[in-house]
Amino acid sequence: MAKKILLSWSSGKDSAWTLYNLQQSREYEVIGLVTTVNRTHNRVAMHGVRDELLKLQAEAADLPLTMLDIPSPCSNKEYETVMQAFIDKITADGIKYMAFGDLYLQDIRDYRVKQLEGTGITPVFPLWQQPTRQLAESMINAGLETTLTCVDPRVMPAEFAGRQFDHQLLAELPESIDPCGENGEFHSCVTAGPMFKQAITVNHGEVVERDGFVFADLIPA
Repeated sequence: MAKKILLSWSSGKDSAWTLYNLQQSREYEVIGLVTTVNRTHNRVAMHGVRDELLKLQAEAADLPLTMLDIPSPCSNKEYETVMQAFIDKITADGIKYMAFGDLYLQDIRDYRVKQLEGTGITPVFPLWQQPTRQLAESMINAGLETTLTCVDPRVMPAEFAGRQFDHQLLAELPESIDPCGENGEFHSCVTAGPMFKQAITVNHGEVVERDGFVFADLIPA
């Protein structure tokens, strides 16, 4: 029998590809998506994706969505308090596994492992240490459609905000940028792909600079 697992869902390509990998696995059965949402702006932290789009993604994946409200700004202590309450709830419900889309940042993985230590929940990292150039190309070749919704202008041109994540974009990325943006160079929002039952139609809104990052707004059509 497949192990029931929750997926930490950012709205972006890495968590979407993690979902696809889990869907292909006979070992796990994804039973829900979990996302932290800025309660002031009703958007995914860093990605800047509207909660309406989150709900459409969950509908397209045919999975229930849990949105955990966090304040803005949010301290580590406040974040961990919210997450601990959630962990307490799901352990009481008998959940034993949670998946994350991390690629190679060891400190992030160590943090997740530490936070779940002793809870009875085992963290799972389906994409861990996959070569990111090859991973990015596999996503695109499989029909993943995603838009860059947040760009760090300190490390890459602001003009990349709002662009499609495609082969042309990969070709134009500065050499210093990880092809999957694993170092925080950019974040994205997925609107179509093999993990979804149907595509999500969006309109492009304004592009703004806020808190040192450039955000491209996506509006459900």
